[in-house]
Amino acid sequence: MDHSIKIYTIPTCSDCAFAKRYFGERGLPYTELKCEEEEAYRREVWELTGKQVVPTLVIDGQVFVGFADHLSEIAALTGQSQN
Repeated sequence: MDHSIKIYTIPTCSDCAFAKRYFGERGLPYTELKCEEEEAYRREVWELTGKQVVPTLVIDGQVFVGFADHLSEIAALTGQSQN
């Protein structure tokens, strides 16, 4: 099954890098939205979460603030292992 995965990132965010590596290693396509390059992406994060925090992920319409703290839920949602 294909999943819609968007990751809002900034370059200095280690959890952002972890999320991108996790999806990349599993062959799950994702869209990276670079908040440092687009004001619109920063506004979207604010609208989704009520704060400016990355990574913010939107997977099949579900919003996750942070990656590592939600790994088990994200793995279950995408049908992947946590490792």
